Amino acid sequence: MILYNSAVSGNCYKVRLLFAHLGIDYDAREVDVVDRSKRPDILGGLNPALRVPTLVLDDGRPLAESGAILWYAAEGSRFVPGDRYARAQVLQWMFFEQYEHEPAIAVARFLIAYSQLPRDEYEKRLPRLWADGARALDTMERHLADRTWFVGDSMTVADIALYAYTHAAEEGEFDLSGHAAIKRWLERVAAEPGHVPMF
Repeated sequence: MILYNSAVSGNCYKVRLLFAHLGIDYDAREVDVVDRSKRPDILGGLNPALRVPTLVLDDGRPLAESGAILWYAAEGSRFVPGDRYARAQVLQWMFFEQYEHEPAIAVARFLIAYSQLPRDEYEKRLPRLWADGARALDTMERHLADRTWFVGDSMTVADIALYAYTHAAEEGEFDLSGHAAIKRWLERVAAEPGHVPMF
């Protein structure tokens, strides 16, 4: 398989992390996360949104969006529960990650750490991003206060999806010091056999 990837992208890291846990071999092709001018040539026939990650299966079929790739790869593995309701809960947290969490935490992180823009060009956006991200982190903290994992008794793709940008949140100037449950959960994810770091 071919994974069109960006090393600094949390969405791409989710896929790489799951693949590492599952022992899936793939060929990574790096796509610039800042300069998008070549994306129509690289991804135009594979992903209408021209985003990474984009996966090309062994038979040539493309699959876009990190959540869809995670679900496709994890189906039938220990990372997707067998129970129908538990599977829906996993999807609930994956949708939360893309709707509430990623648009704030990932965007602040990108602007500050990777966009190469002068800070004064995005400074006015940060208070809203920080407020939205703090709300998402508070939601996670409440949920994890009396749980080991987001769903059930073992790590699922929900944990992988949420781990990627949460563990890098400080690059977006989010303070995790008041989130003890999240910090314990981050340590648990990183301690799982097969874990690989983002870089």
